Amino acid sequence: MTLFDLPRASLALRAFISVLLLSSLAACVTEEAVEETQPVVETFVEGYGPIMDKGYALPGVPSEYLEEPNRRTIVLYSGDEKPGTIEVDPYAKFLYFIEDDGTAIRYPIAVGRQGRSMRGTTVIRRKEEWPGWIPTENMLRTEPEVYGPFARGIPGGLRSPLGARALYLYRGGKDTMYRIHGTNDLASIGNSGSAGCIRMFNHDIIHLFEMVPNGTKVVVRTKADSIRLEGEDYASRGEELEATRVDPDLIYSEEAVAADRPLAQILADELVKEPEEDTEETTEEPQRGDT
Repeated sequence: MTLFDLPRASLALRAFISVLLLSSLAACVTEEAVEETQPVVETFVEGYGPIMDKGYALPGVPSEYLEEPNRRTIVLYSGDEKPGTIEVDPYAKFLYFIEDDGTAIRYPIAVGRQGRSMRGTTVIRRKEEWPGWIPTENMLRTEPEVYGPFARGIPGGLRSPLGARALYLYRGGKDTMYRIHGTNDLASIGNSGSAGCIRMFNHDIIHLFEMVPNGTKVVVRTKADSIRLEGEDYASRGEELEATRVDPDLIYSEEAVAADRPLAQILADELVKEPEEDTEETTEEPQRGDT
């Protein structure tokens, strides 16, 4: 659970306002002029386009990160687990959700150092939408220069390293501190990171989150099982990535905090201003509406 991409909310807001401005201008120019200034529309792989989720404007995943096999797909399941189980292959960088009909939904994942130490079977006992993040005591003790500036944690939202969803894994009623969660670090998917648990594209963790109830079993494959089921090539898929550090000011600045809100709140704050009271009897500052 490292600190990765910067918040994208401000970009989403600019894009939304740009659309509004383009719509307004279209009524004032000729059809020929509209065609000449028509912006290029990016195309996305199905299931990975821009979405609104719980009020947050989640950008689409560029196709460069979704080259096969780095995308969600349905496959024939050749493993040993029962339907309704999640099976994680930290070597091939895949997560499987096993269906009743002999198939499985296969998701690409990134595996951090903590994720590579996962063994055996755990159970999902907690599910969170847009979860907040706090570095563990072990993170603060072993890498204080990396995690110390973030000891206060990061609230849920676009800045959170846990992304749009998190599944919390328990064993014997105790939190293992392992998580399956979203990420904004798109380049990490299909690779190994310096830290973190099991990371997924935000679009994929949202998709998986809706299907798995608390009590779902999560099994981690061994290297031998990965080679047996995926083959030598896939069992060593991906690269070891260097740690990505983020300036704390880019997380805790007023601008970052203001941008990390549901889009409706940002638009209300940007577009709706309380008028100043026309009176000499008060010196109070004008108040904004509830955001």
